Amino acid sequence: MEKIVVASGKGGVGKSMLASSLALLFSKNKKIVACDCDVDAPNLGLWLGVTDYDERKKISTSEKARVVDQKSLDDEVLEVCRFGAIKKVNGKYTINPLLCEGCGTCKILYPEAIEIKPVRNGELRVKWTKYGFPLVSGQLFPGETGSGKIVEQLRKKAEEFEYDIMILDSAAGIGCPVIASIRGCDYVVLVTEPTPSGFSDLKRILEVITHFNLPYGVVINKWDINPHFSDRIRKWAGDKFLGEISYDKKVIDSIVNLNPVIFSDSKAVDEIKKVYEILRERA
Repeated sequence: MEKIVVASGKGGVGKSMLASSLALLFSKNKKIVACDCDVDAPNLGLWLGVTDYDERKKISTSEKARVVDQKSLDDEVLEVCRFGAIKKVNGKYTINPLLCEGCGTCKILYPEAIEIKPVRNGELRVKWTKYGFPLVSGQLFPGETGSGKIVEQLRKKAEEFEYDIMILDSAAGIGCPVIASIRGCDYVVLVTEPTPSGFSDLKRILEVITHFNLPYGVVINKWDINPHFSDRIRKWAGDKFLGEISYDKKVIDSIVNLNPVIFSDSKAVDEIKKVYEILRERA
């Protein structure tokens, strides 16, 4: 069993487009499970034409504080919370659940007055796609925290399926959900675009990849919007370079119509297949 994660550092560079395409290409001769690890803004399902799910389950991966005894509190509690979640309104102490991070500091100082309780902060979703493999996705509820922990639960759910290759679509950035996505994987496909911000964020996430000592390859998406900068990234990547994908409005047409890119007549299709063939050799 092998786990391949598609990551980027910067958002909007084409991770989900490439992850969905790789899942479909690998599924032709391998057992696949696809994981959308961007639980803040999941969209891998859209690239696979998924609009509903067979299974939805609310989960709890975070906690919140609440006041259970007003008499045991004093005004010093207002200075305890570094997130500013505790306020005094009309003579009563209240905790704003949208600001509370569940750290428990208030509970330590006021054990009789504060209670820490689990909250339902997200859900896990499963869909057997029409292409013969399951998609496991997650969604962090609005105003809630704990996206990294939801990714951990999502990956545990994905392990329940029999597979040869797991394709994980990471969130953007280098934070908790990204670390939860790449930890324990076998290979990382780093997607970038030929812009200064894309290249800068690529270098940032590479530091995370290096920390976990994971093998990786680099793909330049929309390379032809800035050929000169693409050449710079290509030279920088050296033997880690996996390939490049052209900018094509037909890719946008695919997502609008919920049709996977590799089933379109976009010029990007052959380029994605070349990336896939090289990835098969390296991963």
